[in-house]
Amino acid sequence: MSVFPRLSAVRGSILGPVIGLSMAAIALQPASAADGTAVFADPSKIVAIGGSITEIVYALGQEKHLVARDSTSRFPKAALELPDVGYMRALSPEGVLSVDPTGILALHGSGPKEAVDVLKKTSVPFIEVPEHYSHEGILEKVRIVGKALGVDAKAEVLAKELDAKLTAAEKQTASIKERKRILFVLSIQGGKILAAGSETAADGMVKLAGGVNAVEGFSGYKQMSDEAIITARPDVILMMSNAGPTVSDDELFGNPSIASTPVGTAHKLIRIDGAYLLGFGPRTADAIHDLAVSLYGGQVTD
Repeated sequence: MSVFPRLSAVRGSILGPVIGLSMAAIALQPASAADGTAVFADPSKIVAIGGSITEIVYALGQEKHLVARDSTSRFPKAALELPDVGYMRALSPEGVLSVDPTGILALHGSGPKEAVDVLKKTSVPFIEVPEHYSHEGILEKVRIVGKALGVDAKAEVLAKELDAKLTAAEKQTASIKERKRILFVLSIQGGKILAAGSETAADGMVKLAGGVNAVEGFSGYKQMSDEAIITARPDVILMMSNAGPTVSDDELFGNPSIASTPVGTAHKLIRIDGAYLLGFGPRTADAIHDLAVSLYGGQVTD
């Protein structure tokens, strides 16, 4: 259930009074702990933006504080009962503020920038959580969310548990010598492959699961030429399930550039739920294990 799907202008009854707040807004911004981490003065009504943020709040047992979530927050199932303020990269300030929050906990990359800038200028405390696609990045998110909600001790316990699980998951492929070259395909547009380069969640997961990103030379997501796909020589194609328009197997393996690579012969395609695969949250150790087993089968050790 969507509170405000996408409102047009950042004006009107909600934003008129809040943008004008100056000293009051500053006074209500998050306080800083001794280590510089932000803390909500009143965490009673929090909007969580970013699927991993919502998962961490639930994993800490602090879901009672949530009054809304964004559309990427689909796990755990109970989160779906919360009002939906929209897609994290297409937020409306009116939609976020409509649930009368006492704080906003947003994953880095939330947007658009104009909407986030407006939210940061209101009287509602806004804490942005960094996103690093790594083992340590997950632990950092847990600690920041825990600090923000005033449950540092619980966050440290969870961080240690996840640290142990992630370490074990990464060790499962330590003895594998022939690493699979993986092409993460986000979509196909006009017959061209949109693939994941470095500094992406897909690149981080591929490495944690013992694979090699077949794509080199750029960061983020980029449309690749046929020649670049052939040069990448992928052994496996990795895609998200439950995320936007589906690319059929026939469309994928019928692509001339794909057909000219090892994966075009082997037809090795792995589809995993996008939030589970790329969330970099409490479930990531399990996702690493599942991806590793899909890649290497019986070579994965416990």
